Amino acid sequence: MSEPSGTPVRRGPLRRVILAAVGTLTLAVAAVLPANASAPTPPAGWSQVFVDDFNGAAGSGVNTSNWQYDTGTSYPGGAANWGTGEVETMTSSTNNVALDGNGNLLITPRRDASGNWTSGRIETTRTDFQPPAGGKLRVEARLQMPNVTGAAAKGYWPAFWTLGAPYRGNYQNWPSVGELDIMENVQGLNTEWATMHCGTNPGGPCNETSGIGGNTPCAGTTCQAGFHTYAMEWDRSTSPEEIRFYLDGVNFHTVKANQVDATTWANATNHGYFVILNVAMGGGFPDAFGGGPDSGTEPGHPLVVDYVQVLQASGSGTTPPPTGNRDAYSAIQAESYDSQSGTSTEATTDTGGGQDIGSLANGDWALYKGVNFGSTAATQFIGRVASGAASGVSGLVEVRLDSRTSTPIGSFAVGSTGGWQSWRTVPANITGVTGTHDVYLTFTSGQPADFVNVNWFDFGH
Repeated sequence: MSEPSGTPVRRGPLRRVILAAVGTLTLAVAAVLPANASAPTPPAGWSQVFVDDFNGAAGSGVNTSNWQYDTGTSYPGGAANWGTGEVETMTSSTNNVALDGNGNLLITPRRDASGNWTSGRIETTRTDFQPPAGGKLRVEARLQMPNVTGAAAKGYWPAFWTLGAPYRGNYQNWPSVGELDIMENVQGLNTEWATMHCGTNPGGPCNETSGIGGNTPCAGTTCQAGFHTYAMEWDRSTSPEEIRFYLDGVNFHTVKANQVDATTWANATNHGYFVILNVAMGGGFPDAFGGGPDSGTEPGHPLVVDYVQVLQASGSGTTPPPTGNRDAYSAIQAESYDSQSGTSTEATTDTGGGQDIGSLANGDWALYKGVNFGSTAATQFIGRVASGAASGVSGLVEVRLDSRTSTPIGSFAVGSTGGWQSWRTVPANITGVTGTHDVYLTFTSGQPADFVNVNWFDFGH
């Protein structure tokens, strides 16, 4: 839980009720579950290697066959203030870490009369969570972030994350042994951050202390107002090997082995991991967003954890579409992205129904892996778009190949079409493309406001 980089996902003015995002799912996740839902039954091809539903009497502690408490302000001999500058003292008291009697774990920061903070941090006793050779590992939790926002949330830093097994007992070998942050949040913002830490500190191939990170907002209910499912999949069945991060089943951030040198990747992944849940108060991450805690920060708002489970697959579990399976000349549904930043998914009234992606503004993007253009060059890009943007607000829908920072091969401009569900099919010329490529749709505008929705796109000769 080091100091992730980045800023909250920028959103334009709220222009409509955003429905819960549903994208390319690697595991089926129910959209709405009761607060005390059990961990879902693993789908075919997956086996459950760890689970805790946090069932037990109200006020009792965690199952110590599954979890151990981290207490004080550091690991034995480790960096002070847990290496991040946070100000709380971690305890094993049920005042800070306790079951609620309804199938949930509560990790609750408290402040005493002298202004001293206490909180809770637990980690799995097991350190051997890793994918089998050629297979996959999924680490998942359903949780509700501390339900506090604004000035009252200053300094809150809840997290669900993992550390490489060699860190336990050493406490001096970070970040080379790897850290996978599945969910971090700060200051009660409606944003979740996911990050991989690796390499050397500072700087190095993984840009430490920031790491290789991504972030996304919670759709439907905010991260603080409701439960959401946060997950990481470490996939050794792909080439290159990759680690994917999910919010409510939607993949919003991916780190691939070829993003760093082979030694850095091997040092971070040639061993098991252990899982951590905690709520820190203060430290580097809150400092980047205004600091805290201060006298206006409200204690007593818990991280509520419904379940934690760890799954393994031998390679036969459900996976994203394999490379090369998308036909460039058939409609590619916009919501079928493999990764994205800044988008939301909603029902569409366009012909055929289904969904579109929206809330698209400057800097947002979506990735569609393995688009097969064949041996005859595609020379046109066609997009089905709608816009209810205000007068004077417009932007470009761009197509890039294999990297979202590559030069666009083509684009078209979009202004208001008369409404966010007033659809038009817009063609654009592109540089000729053959073969199979990862396609990025990127969105560029001179204004910060949302300017377009996309239902589908394809290519032509």
